Order: sequence, then structure tokens, then C-alpha cells
Amino acid sequence: MGPWELLLVGLVILLGLCGVLVPGVPGSWFVWSAVLWWALKDPQPVAWWVLVGATVVLFLSQVVRWALPPRRLRESGATPRMAVYAGVGALLGFFLVPVLGAIPGFMGGIYLCERLRLGRHGEARAALRTAMRSGGSSVLAELFTCLLITGAWLGAVLWG
Repeated sequence: MGPWELLLVGLVILLGLCGVLVPGVPGSWFVWSAVLWWALKDPQPVAWWVLVGATVVLFLSQVVRWALPPRRLRESGATPRMAVYAGVGALLGFFLVPVLGAIPGFMGGIYLCERLRLGRHGEARAALRTAMRSGGSSVLAELFTCLLITGAWLGAVLWG
């Protein structure tokens, strides 16, 4: 697979990561389909293993999300700005504290957004709790899954 095709796969994965944070966009399926495209165009054993792993992780994520409460983020006061803060926090956390840093990064992004908006620690903490209870945990599960798949793909491309 050439560098331009890899760039396009990476852009579809990035679109999927952003799509996780936008209601109504199937972001995790964009990420999975980009990995499928890559595996079909570059039929190496590592590509197939990444595809199988992505499929299993995505399936498990769907099971976990099914068990979580439904998303009602708009009713909790979540804004697109909060989604951007949460997404950037999760992405930074994922790479700064490998893999598991996405969870505190996501929650830290929401907290920072609410702290800047509300100005007080107690109110920001309460807003974070409300956001996580009203669907933020579902978004976090999907985003974490997509970041895991992205990390596996990136690792396979760089070292495989």
C-alpha cells in the first residue's frame, strides 16, 4: 500500500474519531471500515490480525454500550465545545499515558470545559458527574475503542 493510500486510510480513521463525538455519525464504523480497507489492500498477516482484533474490540464495545444508559447528552447541557475538550483530552491522554490515559483525559477535558464555563470547582465537578451519567460513559467507551483500534493500526503501519 502506497503512502497516499495510507494517508487516506488515516484520514478516514480521523474522521471516525471525530464522528464518535458527533451525535448521529457512526464513528466507530468509519474506523473499522478504514482498517478493513487497509487489510484488504495490504494483505499481510499483521493487517489481518489488526482487523480481527478491531472487530472483536468493536463488538465488545457495542455490548458494553448496550449495557450503559442511553445517551441523553443534550438534556444534560452538553455542548459541542464540551465534546471537543473531551475528545482532545482523550487523545492527549491516550498518547501521554499510553492507552489508559484516554479515560482521565476524557474526563479532564469535560472538567476543564465546565470549569472555564462555570468558574468553580464544585459546580464543574457536578457538571462532569451529570455529563458522565447522562451518556458520557457511552461516548467514552466508543471513543476508547476507536483509539485502541487506531493505536493498533498506527503501530502496525509504523512497525509492521
